[in-house]
Amino acid sequence: MSEVKNVSTEEFASEVLDATTPVVVDFWAPWCGPCRIVGPEIEKLASRMGESVKFVKVNVDESRDVAVQYGVMSIPTIAKFERGSVVAQVVGARGADALVSELGLEA
Repeated sequence: MSEVKNVSTEEFASEVLDATTPVVVDFWAPWCGPCRIVGPEIEKLASRMGESVKFVKVNVDESRDVAVQYGVMSIPTIAKFERGSVVAQVVGARGADALVSELGLEA
């Protein structure tokens, strides 16, 4: 089972951009109500997908530079990275099944 890792600005390149598997990044903040809804859905996906997809969370308050770099204007924003580039992105709370569909994840 894959776990969801909190990633800091310093870890972002090694954990996300240099990853050899697709990475789903949940841009969130602790004060964000919809983010608290999405968190458990991301956990469900991580356990469902196993090691084929990596899941990380980026706190936009602590990693503002990363959020700005990727144009995160609203949270939650969930982005799928492949080979260091954003290939899909959704803004707003979604359930696990909707995220699979909208991000093009293989279940």
